[in-house]
Amino acid sequence: MYGFDSYVAIGDSFTEGLNDELPDGSFRGWADRLAELLADGHPGFQYANLALRGKMLAEIMAEQVPIALEIKPDLVTLCAGGNDIIVPGADVDAVAAQFEAGVAALRAAGITVVIFNGPDTKTLSVMHMLRGKVGIYNAHLWAIADRHGARMVDLWAMQPLHDRRAWSDDRLHFTPEAHRRIALRTAEALDIPVDGDWREPWGELAPSTWMDSRRSDLTWTKTHLLPWIKRQLRGESMGDGLAPKRPELAPFASEPVVPPVQQALPAPDRLTDPATAS
Repeated sequence: MYGFDSYVAIGDSFTEGLNDELPDGSFRGWADRLAELLADGHPGFQYANLALRGKMLAEIMAEQVPIALEIKPDLVTLCAGGNDIIVPGADVDAVAAQFEAGVAALRAAGITVVIFNGPDTKTLSVMHMLRGKVGIYNAHLWAIADRHGARMVDLWAMQPLHDRRAWSDDRLHFTPEAHRRIALRTAEALDIPVDGDWREPWGELAPSTWMDSRRSDLTWTKTHLLPWIKRQLRGESMGDGLAPKRPELAPFASEPVVPPVQQALPAPDRLTDPATAS
């Protein structure tokens, strides 16, 4: 209906859909929501979502991009590198160069590619320390989009994402309402008309006291930060033992078709894996 008969989403937990949870415990996410828009009035539309939580950029380039190139859909969305750049000492320039190689390959195959820059973490307690690295990576992503003709979804400039109600308790993944808005923003980047406006204000927010913020920081540290550090030390990933929710290009259904047996690929050796990242 909009010029896209097939769509493959690749990336990490952001594209898998954490934390836009469905009643059965699986995740919907902005990519599934976008697929719903693309499939509306288009019964022949096909969709696959290869994204998996905890994936590092090298894994996405080695495991997901080749599948997308083999399928050669009309549309690919790619968001990756966030798990890499939050690692202390990460070379953001090198991460960007690796990301560009994937975009270049997809575009050379004639595929429409949509990429996403990182959101502004200024309003997030503790996580605001990553703001500089995210900003540098974003500058690279804009240049990559320009060089290769990819479309950009500017998460940094999305004012609704600056509200703490857009963020889950882990301060890394979005809430269902934020996923809905990101899907609308992505549709806009693809010139797809939609009902709804991602710019709509959230409404009044109850003020938070200094003590409330410190209690929240303590809870976040115990619940999310310390387990992440332990996984880093063990070389484990949040996605170990899991498989993509929509591993094959198939006619779109609102519920993912899960394989009868999910067999994950052997976990690669890692020095670090910020597995709770997007």
